[in-house]
Amino acid sequence: MSTVNAGNALVYAKPFRPNRTASIQLAAHWVFPASPPPMCLCHVTQISNARMYSVTPAVEALWKDLLARIAQMAEVPLTYMPYPAPQPLETLWARPDLGCVFMCGYPIALKLADVVPIAAPIPSAAWAGGKALYRTDLIVRRDSPFQTLEQTFGGVAGWTVDHSHSGFNAFRHHLLAYRTSARPKLYAEMRGNLVTARKILDSVLDGSIDVGPLDAYWHALIAKHLPDLTKDIRVVASTDLAPIPAFVASQHMPAAQVQRLRESFTSVSSATWFAPVREALLIDGFAAVSQQSFTQTLDWDAEAKAAGFPYPA
Repeated sequence: MSTVNAGNALVYAKPFRPNRTASIQLAAHWVFPASPPPMCLCHVTQISNARMYSVTPAVEALWKDLLARIAQMAEVPLTYMPYPAPQPLETLWARPDLGCVFMCGYPIALKLADVVPIAAPIPSAAWAGGKALYRTDLIVRRDSPFQTLEQTFGGVAGWTVDHSHSGFNAFRHHLLAYRTSARPKLYAEMRGNLVTARKILDSVLDGSIDVGPLDAYWHALIAKHLPDLTKDIRVVASTDLAPIPAFVASQHMPAAQVQRLRESFTSVSSATWFAPVREALLIDGFAAVSQQSFTQTLDWDAEAKAAGFPYPA
């Protein structure tokens, strides 16, 4: 017999002695899972975000409205969550309530976060060829003496983050064609971790770098909505095309919801209300994508590392 202190009273508790036969019979009906059941977000509102291509507050409002319409079509509850720079995108992508958020294809391929690709925009620019592709523009100041990329060698270049395709991987791949055993180093200085495309643009304009990589779709959007920011830069070269960033969801989102979002994205171009969105966001629609859609970025990564260049320069 043992005692239990319940407030100020002592309660006598009889020791528990299980009936062995009854315990065996009860245990036979139990099922012990090998691991905890997967998280279910069936009834949880998930977040959406379009920071990567929200070049101005007004453009972010356009993306927010578009995503709300997509969510309504798909019957998937999404809440737009602002996430301004310089907050790290890696933290955003790792959220378990990720519902529909832009993510670069290179970290998708690297599996930097456990996500499921949904759909990617099709830029209306001629260089995209009607596909969900983009490229990197290598920019200099308009009043600089540089007329070609080669003329920038020996100067100062920059890159964004090492998990960016447009701001790092594509630039590094493009520079491979100019490297030789006699000239392994192309720039006197390479300034890294500038983080955003806007910082690349500002750094070129203020002269802190001579040349930098700019996502060409981001470039087109900023040129349309803030033309004064781009009037003093020039493009001296552009990289080859690669898969453009896509909207992704957490792996925890139910597959049926992911599929409904994908179908809504790919059918939205036929909606009567899409015409002004097409004009403002410079897109013709969206294409369905998967993890395999971004393997090209890994090929470029492997090629650069095999040549001995883990960084652009």
